[in-house]
Amino acid sequence: MERFTRMCVLLIALLVSGPGLANTIDINTADAQTLATGLTGVGEAKARAIVTYRDQNGPFKSPDDLKQVKGIGDQILELNRGTISTGGAAKP
Repeated sequence: MERFTRMCVLLIALLVSGPGLANTIDINTADAQTLATGLTGVGEAKARAIVTYRDQNGPFKSPDDLKQVKGIGDQILELNRGTISTGGAAKP
């Protein structure tokens, strides 16, 4: 049942975002408000946590680094994978 719920959430997110809204959000430069409004499943508290983590640890090197932020897991990452950009941050 949990898998079904996840698939439904993903499908709804894809339908709501639509093909015309393919804008990316640079998680290394976006402010908390932009993150909260532009990323699915990220509210103001999680957006502030992303900014705080980035301020304390430096830029994200890949979208997967978001999982280091408390409250951001695989599901949120997958819902937003096509939207997230790291602005060309240096790769390890």
